[in-house]
Amino acid sequence: TDTRGLMHCLWEIIDNSVDEALGGHCNKVEVTLHPDGSAEVHDNGRGIPVDKEPKTGLSGVEVVFTKLHAGGKFGGGSYAATGGLHGVGSSVVNALSARLDVEVDRSPATQAMSFQRGVPGVFADATPGSKFGPQSGLHKGGRVKKGVTGTRVRFWPDRQIFTKDAKFVYDDLVSRARQTSFIVPGLELVITDLRGPEAVIEAFKHDGGIAEF
Repeated sequence: TDTRGLMHCLWEIIDNSVDEALGGHCNKVEVTLHPDGSAEVHDNGRGIPVDKEPKTGLSGVEVVFTKLHAGGKFGGGSYAATGGLHGVGSSVVNALSARLDVEVDRSPATQAMSFQRGVPGVFADATPGSKFGPQSGLHKGGRVKKGVTGTRVRFWPDRQIFTKDAKFVYDDLVSRARQTSFIVPGLELVITDLRGPEAVIEAFKHDGGIAEF
């Protein structure tokens, strides 16, 4: 699978954050391309639900990243209404990643989870190649200030699936971010590329939306 497939994975994760913005729950999305070949998307939306989903007994985070079709409708009305249910694409991106880390900020603490090729578990350190042991469930991280919410997803594409020369294209990312900023008034998109000798950062925000285009 080539660069196009890689970019599609990144759009899937970004689109989940943009959906939060469309729902009026998020006004900033930050996308970072890291030197190690991973991509990270951070939004200040409501955060993917961390509560256990009644039907499966798994946290909302685990359901979203392991079950196909875990869109905003699963689990019935009241559960879906608790916020930030990310779209169908998350589980697919997860399955195509050598490693995926997700962190959810919801008071009082950050809740985190990692996956290897779609399987939940724990890595020995912060690199995708480190020792991995399968394990279900969220891990508590640092404290979160009251009122601060959001979701961070960082993924390392599986190079057994994607070709070696498949890479994230900064210019494509920037042009799509620019378009999105017109479509979603008030949403700020920040694109950061850390892969070169110097960091490249561009931000887009249009309060007037399409009228400014």
